[in-house]
Amino acid sequence: MPTTSYDWITTPLTPALVRGALDLERTGNGLLPHRLPAWARAQCADPQLLMAESQPSGVRLVLRTRATAVELDTLPTRRVYLGAPPRPDGVYDLLVDGRPAGSVSVDGGDTLVIDLATGSAERRPGPVGTVRFTGLPGHAKDVEIWLPHNETTELVALRTDAPVEPVPDRGRKVWLHHGSSISHGSDAATPTTTWPALAAALGGVDLVNLGLGGGALLDPFTARTLRDTPADLISLKLGINLVNTDLMRLRAFGPAVHGFLDTVREGHPATPLLVVSPILCPLHEDTPGPSVPDLSALGAGRLRFRAAGDPAETARGKLTLNVIREELDRIVRQRAADDPHLHLLDGRDLYGAADFAELPLPDGLHPDAATHRRIGERFSARVFGPGGPFTDSPLAPADAD
Repeated sequence: MPTTSYDWITTPLTPALVRGALDLERTGNGLLPHRLPAWARAQCADPQLLMAESQPSGVRLVLRTRATAVELDTLPTRRVYLGAPPRPDGVYDLLVDGRPAGSVSVDGGDTLVIDLATGSAERRPGPVGTVRFTGLPGHAKDVEIWLPHNETTELVALRTDAPVEPVPDRGRKVWLHHGSSISHGSDAATPTTTWPALAAALGGVDLVNLGLGGGALLDPFTARTLRDTPADLISLKLGINLVNTDLMRLRAFGPAVHGFLDTVREGHPATPLLVVSPILCPLHEDTPGPSVPDLSALGAGRLRFRAAGDPAETARGKLTLNVIREELDRIVRQRAADDPHLHLLDGRDLYGAADFAELPLPDGLHPDAATHRRIGERFSARVFGPGGPFTDSPLAPADAD
């Protein structure tokens, strides 16, 4: 079979070519995108958080070029859970002038072997791999390579068969979003089909995704990161991680939410700010956490979670999703009296009981690819659509429901 040879041009990987990352760490291999800055990472040594923030959900290379072929060398870190079914390899999505133009995975990479029963992890090193896209149109165009949302990915080298330059500012608004593994991407199929990526595409905005698997815990350093990150629109999806880690009680939750919002408002005093309560999760609607792996399912080769709390414990301040929704509603209503740019969206408007009956959560906690699409489309319609909190001309109070 004939092969095509290319006159490759190697372009240094610089911050001007990367969007969606808040920090680029220089490593022995190249650049490691981070979604929390170094000072924030230094304030928490939790391995789960550090793994999640280094997984580049929403991070993409953005180029202006006439190239017909692009190669990207990367070193991914894949996760393997002992006893659970193998996870699919991470996917790199190509967009040309905003339209899907291909998806590939890469061979090689390190492997992180995780024992869910003990929490231990072992890293096994592997080689650098190469992502290749060919057959691109030869005219000047915007090219985006979205990195795998669920694999830590070091950027090693970029090659093209024509020069590249940074994409100029297109005047799109920046949407800064924070949430849990559901916002991170959980079991979405590809990086451009996580629900925030879908919603951003439909809403015509540039996404900075601080969805952190297991890490939406009202941490002060996350609030300060949000405060210091330029944004035109901000949303905070809060709740599920506080239940499934059993991190705090109701007495601490309310003041923590107020403090988190206070800090964000220090940097964004009048930016549209949307608080999103949890989507439906029957596991924890009225049963506190923590969430733990269902070892019987794991023994059968399936990954599922169960709630280890007791519903009676809510009387002593343990959090459930219904408790959190009620408290978030109370807090936002209280603050909105003096903050006209603060809004609330009930997560069950994005995924509720009827959706669960049709598209149940496969492991009890995380939505699948079809559910990510549904949530993204609904978020876009309710938030970026007519009368939504992220529109330029929301409904006047007299016109609202």
